Amino acid sequence: MAAAREELQKDLEEVKELLTKATRKRLRDVLMTEKHKLELEIKNQPPPKPKDAAEEEKSSLGGYTVKINNYGWDQSDKFIKIYISLNGVQKLPAENVQVNFTERSFDLLVKNLNGKNYTMTFNNLLKPISVEGSSRKIKTDMVLVMCRKKREEKWECLTQVEKESKEKEKAAYDTSDPSEGLMNLLKKMYAEGDDEMKRTINKAWVESREKQSKGDIPMDI
Repeated sequence: MAAAREELQKDLEEVKELLTKATRKRLRDVLMTEKHKLELEIKNQPPPKPKDAAEEEKSSLGGYTVKINNYGWDQSDKFIKIYISLNGVQKLPAENVQVNFTERSFDLLVKNLNGKNYTMTFNNLLKPISVEGSSRKIKTDMVLVMCRKKREEKWECLTQVEKESKEKEKAAYDTSDPSEGLMNLLKKMYAEGDDEMKRTINKAWVESREKQSKGDIPMDI
């Protein structure tokens, strides 16, 4: 949208320039019509949208931005603690290490650490946190993000997505029929395995079916 508006503005400036040089009435009438048309188009263009504050912050950063994926975490009765290792982070000015909290998320931004910027985002935290009670601490080669729990209870994992993933995995193997559980396991291994793994499972399956048809399978299998 911004680009289109800019092009229309350039066209309008050129028409205005031609108008100052035109002497023939017919040409001036055509240029005036075009001028009014362009002015109307520019007026009807939607205003440029303000940049999201976070995007504006990131776009103003110099250097290369690295997304942090490695971390450790722990918890106490009152806090969820996320440990992020960053060599030399303690040498930065305090304002270069920023964390924005919401009730179910936080964003970490570390600016200009050894010529790079580092970001980490956690969305859909398992349970609500207190924005006012949460904070960050800068330690030697580490940033500690402290999320204050709204309720003093144990979290089984960090995010809602992790919880749902665990529940699905548990449901896949939770069965009163041992052979069904084994089948689910084989299906998972087949789906996630490489070509060699798939060939091995196929071979074992064929051999198992052959033994079944001959009645050679031991009773305890």
